[in-house]
Amino acid sequence: MHYKCINHIISVPNFRAYAVTTEKEVVNLMSSATSPDGAWDRRRWLILGVIGLAQLMVVLDLTVMNVALPSAQRALGFTTVDRQWVVTAYTLAFGSLLLLGGRLADLLGRKVTFLTGLAGFAGVSAIGGASVNFAMLITARACQGAFAALLVPSALSLLTTTFTGPRDRGRAFAVYGAIAGAGGAVGLLLGGALTQYLSWRWCLYVNLIFAAVAFTGGALLLGRQRSPGRPRLDIPGVLLVSGALFCLVYGFSNAAAHSWHAPSTWGFLAAGVALGMAFAVWQGRAAHPLLPPRVVLDRNRGGAYASMLIASAGLFGIFLFLTYYLQQSLGYSPLVTGVAFLPISAGLILASNLSTIVLMPRFGPRPLVALGMLAAAGGTAWLAQLGPHTGYAAGVAGPIILAGIGVGMVIAPVINTGTFGVAPQDAGVASATVTVGQQLGASVGTSLLNTIFTAAVTAYLTAHLATARLIGRPALTGLALAHGYDTAFWWTAGIFTAGALTAGALLRPGPLRRASTPPPAHADATTAQAKADPAPPG
Repeated sequence: MHYKCINHIISVPNFRAYAVTTEKEVVNLMSSATSPDGAWDRRRWLILGVIGLAQLMVVLDLTVMNVALPSAQRALGFTTVDRQWVVTAYTLAFGSLLLLGGRLADLLGRKVTFLTGLAGFAGVSAIGGASVNFAMLITARACQGAFAALLVPSALSLLTTTFTGPRDRGRAFAVYGAIAGAGGAVGLLLGGALTQYLSWRWCLYVNLIFAAVAFTGGALLLGRQRSPGRPRLDIPGVLLVSGALFCLVYGFSNAAAHSWHAPSTWGFLAAGVALGMAFAVWQGRAAHPLLPPRVVLDRNRGGAYASMLIASAGLFGIFLFLTYYLQQSLGYSPLVTGVAFLPISAGLILASNLSTIVLMPRFGPRPLVALGMLAAAGGTAWLAQLGPHTGYAAGVAGPIILAGIGVGMVIAPVINTGTFGVAPQDAGVASATVTVGQQLGASVGTSLLNTIFTAAVTAYLTAHLATARLIGRPALTGLALAHGYDTAFWWTAGIFTAGALTAGALLRPGPLRRASTPPPAHADATTAQAKADPAPPG
């Protein structure tokens, strides 16, 4: 590969000026250059802390409000039917605007979009916490999702461009992956504590604390990135993919609340598929595509996106039905339920660090992701043995530790692989694509498994009505619920098994290696600018 010779002076506080002669040296120097006192090395890890805090805030928000919903419903007086919109409004805006947010990060500069996302997310969280009626809360939740769609791709692309050396990249993605996977379980604990001891409103107000710290750190630590001369946005692509993702997320969410036979379910799903196909065709023809085909057609990245979707579907299935089991069958409070999820978080964090830092540089993502999926399948198959009164120590703790280790071996390597080797001008949209897989997986898993659970419970009750006269209606209901949980966990194990097969088929064997050829010169309007001005991260 031939590199153009350029002369560039990087001026960053405490940096010595030096000349960069090749594009390849830019990457190496940005990842390894330090001043005599190691200022840049310390700065990078502080940047990781800021990015991790922002990511934690967003991931927590996916589950923290679930625990607070009953209290919010009583305070604002909305119906049980309307309650789902507190969650759905957030996921619709978040999922449908992710690719737009990722491309804006590439075009406008990641520091700008990162700080804008943080400030906006904090502001609408304050409005949501102060809600006086249902409409105000729903509007705030939708705006939260929109700002999260700008914030998350910016954070992940900052991570991608800040940590380029293999060793440090592995450490950084281990931390980020642990947060992405375990944050949902931590959200259940935090939501239970805030709701029980303060108020449901603090499940939203707490975001102001996270955002204030992250905003201050980002403003001080992130370098200024100059925008390209003439940013160009693929407007038809934005409309097509945003419409497709909106329809898919809404369709799956509607299936979870109603049924697959409802026109509002299959109609939106069909529209989402049609718009998605139109988007794929358009991306092959657009002069400046929103999601360049080169990003997703790479075998490793395509396999990573598919694996993220499948792993998220299984993980959120575990969260959903284990929460039901602990609260309905074992009678746990929301706070105790959150504490009960800590072992899965511990297993996930441990496996994320071990797999990404130690194992992935030696073996690559393929064996780790496949084995992690199989371990998660084993953990959920173990959960499928639960009875109406199986104790936590006997039937829950062991399976969720195993499942957490399995998911940890998947999430961090998949995020690393999904953003590896992309051109700098594509880092934002590649990061957004990883998150799209996570968001769609959560929607698909929740709706599909909830439908399976409901059908299993109904079928059991219908087949055993005569038994109710002998053992009593409450006992029969407990047996039916246990049957529903077991059926849902068996299906979740099947989802993880399918993920192992997908990872084995799509991911390349061996460690990750950078492509030997650059993307086409005409592929993106920002390529020339990116090569001529490799700015510090941000």
